[in-house]
Amino acid sequence: MTERGTAIDTITAARIAGPGREFLMDEEPVDIFIADGRIVDIAPTGALPARGEVIEADGAWAVPGLWDNHVHTVQWALTSERAPLGRADSAASAAAAMSGVAALPDGRRVGTGFRDALWSDRPSLDLLDAATGDVPTYLINADVHSVWLNSAALARESFRSDDGVLRETEAFEISRRLNAVDAAHGDRAMMRAGEQAAARGITGLVDFDMAWSAEAWPRRVHAGFASHRVEFAVYPFDLDRAIGEGLRTGELREMPDVPAAGRGLVHVGPLKVITDGSLGTRTAACSHAYPGDPGNFGVLTVPSDELVALLTRATGAGLAAAVHAIGDRAITSALDAFATTGAVGSIEHVQLVRHTDLARFARLGVIASVQPQHAVDDRDLVDRHWAEQTAIGYPLASLRDAGAQLRFGSDAPVAELDPWQAISAAVSRTDDERAAWHPEERLTLDQALEASVRSSLRPGEPADIVLCGADPRTATGELLRSMPVLSTLLAGYVTHTA
Repeated sequence: MTERGTAIDTITAARIAGPGREFLMDEEPVDIFIADGRIVDIAPTGALPARGEVIEADGAWAVPGLWDNHVHTVQWALTSERAPLGRADSAASAAAAMSGVAALPDGRRVGTGFRDALWSDRPSLDLLDAATGDVPTYLINADVHSVWLNSAALARESFRSDDGVLRETEAFEISRRLNAVDAAHGDRAMMRAGEQAAARGITGLVDFDMAWSAEAWPRRVHAGFASHRVEFAVYPFDLDRAIGEGLRTGELREMPDVPAAGRGLVHVGPLKVITDGSLGTRTAACSHAYPGDPGNFGVLTVPSDELVALLTRATGAGLAAAVHAIGDRAITSALDAFATTGAVGSIEHVQLVRHTDLARFARLGVIASVQPQHAVDDRDLVDRHWAEQTAIGYPLASLRDAGAQLRFGSDAPVAELDPWQAISAAVSRTDDERAAWHPEERLTLDQALEASVRSSLRPGEPADIVLCGADPRTATGELLRSMPVLSTLLAGYVTHTA
């Protein structure tokens, strides 16, 4: 077995199943030759002698390294330390589940992943206090846009709430505090999480952690992190600092004496702006009110004029923009801001889109950064809370047919960081025994892979390569979700081997 960290020179007898296949004459196995972190040649198996360190693929299927274009890295990495609440089917059951959770070393109990939008009862302060007593207890919504705290936690954080629920900006502040573990703790968690990501074929991600990552990621790589590439975002509260330090999107961020396997991995990403809420918290900014709440059209947390000002500053400083916009009102506002400022970048989530806005993505060159698994996870929420909306819910094919460039992500920890789940959700639009949800929005496997990679398997491209134990082109949705990943290479270095 080839060890993690080994530099590979040749992959023999691989079948190319993803981007790059179109340059081959047939589907026979090929040998892939690597030098200096790039693919330098591809030839029919045996046509050229293998050289150096070899991986024998034995007919396994190769695709380019996979990207997750939307991850909250530290929160994702810390999820394993928090109580899972995804199975809680009521506020009462979620509160009861937290009663037996051991406190973390900092004295807090933390649970994560509850979805209250379909509960028949509501979170309340009295309910949580009765179950959890005087131990500060925090329950983070699956969408991270709300947090349910008991009285002890509210007192500890100096917040007030009649029902114990904090939403949007206040919820994000609580999450920032919970994620602010000491650097050594966070870096260890990221090392473990990076290895898990590599095991699913990840070779790059976009980090939307609400922290100053310009120091954290170079420090991690200098200490030996080498699992994947990273583009890290900055938030408006750090925009002055980013401009003052000269950060520009796309630039390499590296410390001296980086180990060879970690060189060139960390780059400056975009300015991230959160302009509305979420479906799960019923705060996404929509054209029509939420059922049973006629005054609730969601919240536009960054008004249009403020968004234009932010994008203007970012563009002038050389920063791209990643604008969180879920509801159709927010998406229109975001597209208007891109049009006004000439900014480049993406709209994140794109879950409810007016028909007239579909073509604007392509016309403005704005990337639609979407999370296909959310469509599967949220189908019941959409049917209940967006039934009266007239815009398109969770479009994929409609965006692509209108010329938009799609990029896939997970929004981890909101959904599991697994690109194969995103690919499967895009292709099948279901993950259970139910029929496809809005099958007209399905993509082909090739289209889904295209949205999941940043490179191609051809000479001159980075040697970011994933060897799969099954052919993605013929796999069912279920098999795609559990796709066996035999090996993952990052710039020619092994980051995972089965």
